[in-house]
Amino acid sequence: MKFPFALCAAAVLLGLSASAGAQSLRCSSATIGVGEPRSGVLQKCGEPIARDSFCKPVDPQSVAASAPGTAVVLPCEKIDEWTYNPGYGQFITTLRLEAGKVTAVTYGDRVK
Repeated sequence: MKFPFALCAAAVLLGLSASAGAQSLRCSSATIGVGEPRSGVLQKCGEPIARDSFCKPVDPQSVAASAPGTAVVLPCEKIDEWTYNPGYGQFITTLRLEAGKVTAVTYGDRVK
């Protein structure tokens, strides 16, 4: 009965390691993942092939109420998206940076 348990445990561990590697970008000998600071990304991977920035609106409920009849300008949070080409056979990888840190790693087409 120990064999099926060991087989299940191995399957779970393989699944966990696959999901952990799924949210990363490999640059030379370094791995970039969620939580990496902007400076670390630039130091380890260099300049991206493309940069994009946009403004994500801040939750209006977090903004203090203003007097009736006055214009309210809602603040926003700057979001950066940096795209890297990790090389032939790999997937184009986009890093989303919020507040100076990587918050998401997404994959595009495979490099041909």
